[in-house]
Amino acid sequence: MRPKVKWHRSFRFAYEGVKYALSTQRNMKFHFFAAFAALSLALFFGLPKLEILFILLAVTMMIVTELINTAIEKAVDLAMPDRHPLAKIAKDVAAASVLVSAAFAAMVGMIVFYDPVDRLFREARASEGHSFSAAMVWILLSLVILTVIVIQTRFSRKDRRMKPSLLVAVAFAISTLITCYVAVTFIGLLSYLLACLVAFLLYDKSGRSWASLVLGAFIGAFIAVLAYYLFQL
Repeated sequence: MRPKVKWHRSFRFAYEGVKYALSTQRNMKFHFFAAFAALSLALFFGLPKLEILFILLAVTMMIVTELINTAIEKAVDLAMPDRHPLAKIAKDVAAASVLVSAAFAAMVGMIVFYDPVDRLFREARASEGHSFSAAMVWILLSLVILTVIVIQTRFSRKDRRMKPSLLVAVAFAISTLITCYVAVTFIGLLSYLLACLVAFLLYDKSGRSWASLVLGAFIGAFIAVLAYYLFQL
């Protein structure tokens, strides 16, 4: 008869499972980062209890489905090391559950955070500033490009992958400029969605790390915001 596992050891095994998934699965790292960002924004905007509960539900579903997906993948690899149509179906269905939970989390985030973000953007646009000319826009983009190149060549070692992404920096700089000047916040959010799609494509196709993508996004958005407010002086 198999001996019973003590409850504190079962918690230890579960903790080891979370650590393994977080250290080996790229998607799990992204889910944890997204959960941290969502919860931080919820505290920043002071959301009510009901909306925080929806965020916690979405975050929990996203992480749980990724854990189950990882477990299914490893079990299928153990039972069927070679390629098999049924093994592919099992992995695809498990991955589909992660996709569904991620879509639910994205919809919850867009619904919950839209009004606070809209208020934030309206307050930021309350003070009228000088409009950028076409020449100034190109100068701003050139400044973003030069900043990223300097960081890549002077402050990043060759053996490190945490180098800011040039394309993501430019995409987020353009999205920030659009958001600063349009009167409808939803249009600005759509521009940020396109910038996020650029980052996702680089992550999926080029294997860029999330750290380099986030750093590029921060540089592009920060320089655009800084230039926007400096031209108001």
